[in-house]
Amino acid sequence: MHVPATLVRGGTSKCWLFDRSALPTGVDATARELEGLLVNAYGAADPVQLDGIGGATPTTSKAAVVGASDAPGIDVDYLFGQVGIGVGRVEWGSNCGNCATAIALWAVARGLVPVTGDLTRVVLRNTNTGAVLEAEVDTTGGHVHEFGTRTVPGTRAGGVAVGLTFVDPVGRTTGSVTPTGRVLDGFTFAGLPVEATAVDAGAPVVLLDAAGIGRTGVETLAEVRDLVDPLRAVRHAAALRMGLSNPGDVPDDAVPKVGIVGKPAAYRTSLGDDIAADDYDVSVRMLSMNAPHPAIGLTSAVGVAVAAMLDGSVVRRASATTGATLRIGTPAGVIAVACSDVRGAQPLRVTVERAARILCEADLLVPDLLPA
Repeated sequence: MHVPATLVRGGTSKCWLFDRSALPTGVDATARELEGLLVNAYGAADPVQLDGIGGATPTTSKAAVVGASDAPGIDVDYLFGQVGIGVGRVEWGSNCGNCATAIALWAVARGLVPVTGDLTRVVLRNTNTGAVLEAEVDTTGGHVHEFGTRTVPGTRAGGVAVGLTFVDPVGRTTGSVTPTGRVLDGFTFAGLPVEATAVDAGAPVVLLDAAGIGRTGVETLAEVRDLVDPLRAVRHAAALRMGLSNPGDVPDDAVPKVGIVGKPAAYRTSLGDDIAADDYDVSVRMLSMNAPHPAIGLTSAVGVAVAAMLDGSVVRRASATTGATLRIGTPAGVIAVACSDVRGAQPLRVTVERAARILCEADLLVPDLLPA
């Protein structure tokens, strides 16, 4: 079958976007047929996704089905899918801020949201989680741009500037900023006891104290690969405590997000830039599904920023600041996350500056649907 799609870079991810109104006959945006379509289009069952459009990494094997929203105050609804790599399934349990950045630019380019001067505001709703986001797309001169000069850590390529704000991001999945009822929890990491903070902000996230497992938080991506299996074990244990799964469930590697945090220290980024300890406030190394994240997912960044506001959290203990803006040291560089409209320790708005670029419009040739 022929399926129209658009490939867009958002931040440090690439995401294929599917117009909900242009899906092939018989493929419902909420039905299992959609999973079959994505599995076949991406070549998901192949670990290198050679016979498909997938990028064979967690940050480039993403999809979203997008359409105009009929909800008051919402411009665009999108269903996000993390397409499997080497497995024929799609994870539907999370959101992706980088893909939301891509969707905002796409929505303005497609005319779903009319241009309004030098900045165009797009309100998005992630239907997986109910999260609401506001994007401000650079439309300087009153028109949509194909190229831009805004860069983000993790790539030297420029893109169209997009400011992305998570609106009222706390407790969207579990109903609580601390789903376990505690700011600190004890877990076992490769046989060692370790303290961690589990929060629900942006997405459910569990953050381990790096020093407690003999790490610094400024490990290279190669060094983080050695931590994947024990971090996955913590993720699965945390999912039970956070109410995200039940005993006997097949483990989900989309949520909670999992990583380690440490005090600022000098390190070199994956692109070879030297970062000094006083250039940022807290070091973070996260997983994306079952691989080291090359930077940090935006939903995870929101979780880290909110955790930093909680007295006694592992992030607060490691952080060099208690201010409203947190500078996070990631393998790709420093990402600033700004919290505003703070009520107690819970911000109603969390903003990250990103960039996006539409890469191509395509007519995908997808094999006939098979059970996903």
